[in-house]
Amino acid sequence: MANMTLEQEILEIVQRMTPEQQRRALEYARSLSRPRGISGKEFIARTRDISISPDDLEIMKQTIEEDCERIDSDEWEFPS
Repeated sequence: MANMTLEQEILEIVQRMTPEQQRRALEYARSLSRPRGISGKEFIARTRDISISPDDLEIMKQTIEEDCERIDSDEWEFPS
């Protein structure tokens, strides 16, 4: 086993598992690759005190509509 790659060793172990163990291992592997975040409840608790005025929201909306929905190719730098 000393010369095996990680993938080879994992595959060898998984091949010896029962189908149920393989399913659980797959679920675990998938959980490792998911981005970690916070729950909606925690997000609400953290952001409860943030207040944005209707005027500021309108400015944000206009800026997004005007600036973010167009491509300005002059601002792009391409490697030579």
